[in-house]
Amino acid sequence: MSIKNISLLGSTGSIGVNTLDVVYRHADRFRVVALAAGRNVGLLALQARHFHPQIVAVYDPSVYLELKAALAGVKVEIVAGMEGVLAAAAWESADLVVSAIVGAAGLEPGLAAIHAGKDVALANKESLVMAGEIFMREIARTGVGLLPVDSEHSAIFQVLYNGSARDARGVVMTNRDQVDRLILTASGGPFRGWKAGDLRGVTPEQALAHPNWAMGRKITIDSATFMNKGLEVIEAFFLFGFPPDQIDVIVHPESIVHSMVSYRDGSVLAQLGVPDMRTPIAVAMAWPDRIETEVKTLDLVDRGALHFLGPPEAGAFPCLGLAYEALAMGRGAPAVLNAANEVAVSAFLDGKIGFMQIPEFIEWSLAHVQPTMVPGTLAEIIELDRVTRAKVRERFLPTGTVAG
Repeated sequence: MSIKNISLLGSTGSIGVNTLDVVYRHADRFRVVALAAGRNVGLLALQARHFHPQIVAVYDPSVYLELKAALAGVKVEIVAGMEGVLAAAAWESADLVVSAIVGAAGLEPGLAAIHAGKDVALANKESLVMAGEIFMREIARTGVGLLPVDSEHSAIFQVLYNGSARDARGVVMTNRDQVDRLILTASGGPFRGWKAGDLRGVTPEQALAHPNWAMGRKITIDSATFMNKGLEVIEAFFLFGFPPDQIDVIVHPESIVHSMVSYRDGSVLAQLGVPDMRTPIAVAMAWPDRIETEVKTLDLVDRGALHFLGPPEAGAFPCLGLAYEALAMGRGAPAVLNAANEVAVSAFLDGKIGFMQIPEFIEWSLAHVQPTMVPGTLAEIIELDRVTRAKVRERFLPTGTVAG
């Protein structure tokens, strides 16, 4: 069995740390050749000293010298800025790039990996939300493998492709024409069942208290607003090629059933497991093999009853509907949606706006920043993202804005 060389983008985040846990447990299968992170020098240096990559990149150039000092005496190439991250993404000896940078910042590195002919394990859903047509077109052109890491899309992938291929490249979906719909499950986050009036005064601390998953701050807020599920609907549209009216969302508080595929004969196939990201990460890294992760095996008798509820109330959680709206609008609307959401979530975490103002940012942006043309290039997508952020800040976050 040959060793698979891994380039890990976003190594200090939740997905990155869990990826390295899988690598650590399977040193006979995986080797880290490149690491990239934002600005967490302390953890990045510890990771580099343990896993001995050939290159380490830090996105924030202001901490480059600090990282260099922290890795003094270590034989490794140290680079900084977006150029440095792109170098790690396209690192020559890498076989698989785990794209786990959060937000719009992950788009360019993901495309760089594809252009370099690397298979991609995709945890950065914004790549498909912002530039799904470009991303999937480049996947088809280069023939690289694309393996989803999000637990929901991993579940659907495992159902649709189970037993259909022995390689990440060129997989053929089984019985595609017999699929009725894809069903994404959502935990409901910390505010499941709450009404709009109850949500107006919630704090970032409350929104960050996810009942099931340990995730990064931005993704956790997205889960609380249901925007995370909206982004996943858009991601599923591009990953699997089913129209929006065949992609449903239901609430499943226990997060045991990670998603389902409904077939025309009435069958529903699901992937189940305890909520631990090491499972979908390992699936993406080792596909089509199954490897040990030390994730506890699901015991349905011990687990007890599982519950399934309808989609969230639109008045309390409008972000999910806004994502469907952006997908229906097409053109650059999903990129606008994503940019406005990132600005709004950051402002909420900084205490500058209230929780229920997040969808207000997004709804206004879709009405006022929607482009009249389809962004056909990466440069146009990046410019649309920049313009959206600027307009949103100008409209909602003038100098001196205070919380409320």
